[in-house]
Amino acid sequence: MTGEDTGAEVTPRPLLVTHDLEEAQHYITDVYIPHNLQTRDGRALDFKLRYLASERLTVGHLVYGADAELLVPPMLDCYHMNLTLSGQTMVSQKGRWAATEAKQSGVLFRPDDPFTVRWSPEAVQYAVKLPRRPLEAHLSKLINQPVERPIAFDLGFDLASPTGQSLLSAVNYLRVELSRPGGISEMPLARDQLESLVLTQLLLTIPNAFTELLTAPSQPAQRGKVRRAIEMIEANPQAELSLGDLAVAAGVTGRQLQRGFKDTVGMSPMAYVRAVRLDRVHAELQEGAGVVSVTDVAMRWGFFHLSRFAQQYRQRFGQLPSETVRQVLQR
Repeated sequence: MTGEDTGAEVTPRPLLVTHDLEEAQHYITDVYIPHNLQTRDGRALDFKLRYLASERLTVGHLVYGADAELLVPPMLDCYHMNLTLSGQTMVSQKGRWAATEAKQSGVLFRPDDPFTVRWSPEAVQYAVKLPRRPLEAHLSKLINQPVERPIAFDLGFDLASPTGQSLLSAVNYLRVELSRPGGISEMPLARDQLESLVLTQLLLTIPNAFTELLTAPSQPAQRGKVRRAIEMIEANPQAELSLGDLAVAAGVTGRQLQRGFKDTVGMSPMAYVRAVRLDRVHAELQEGAGVVSVTDVAMRWGFFHLSRFAQQYRQRFGQLPSETVRQVLQR
């Protein structure tokens, strides 16, 4: 699996259900990694898994319904994150131990060591597989330096903190949107933006070897470097532009670019991208009033949630898109 976006659609998978231990092990092996599965209470499983896989992650909503224990070999080319939604789990990896509770804590497993996960019968989790190359490439863009070895994450982390709640919300939002028929699973631009949001939030939430670099105060990017990013945005605003992409183009870190944009143009880089796209929508509606569809124009410029788009449009231009069209037709 690569970190390059092939533009392939994300196909929602059917719900996988079984009471059989071997079949459940087969499902998890197929979606995640070969492993050994056993139950410690002798109860039959009430296994349920629904997952969606895209280029940069796999998100599964997983239930075992028994006191299940997974013994997992090194994943090597992937990280794995569990966000506990209900119940509890106990985990270990390379002499480290952690416990999780519903919406209070989660865990992230490094790719280079085996690990163990024990589920309580009532445990429900988001199980997220994160291929190494995309995650490490995303981090590299944010810090503007190469990442040449696996990221050293803490095993357990706080989900109840503001950043933890943001991570949980981002994963849930991505999962819901990938599941929506005709939604962002068919729209590479929007899917890439949401995947980038999850990866960035993960890196900011889970303590790791780069946390200080990601969060420490830094000098804002110089105006010339901000101008370089602005030129990139205005030249091709419909492109899949993330904070990391813009930072690489400007030759600074993501935080430096954010501070530079705030000082120079009074908004974040991604808010500037949105403003430029809104300007292009506005111009296109004025030129094609009565001929072009507001929905088609909005989606062409990367606005896939029409109610939110209409609100953002009114904030920028003082009127709804439909009012722009009507005003032009009445001239």
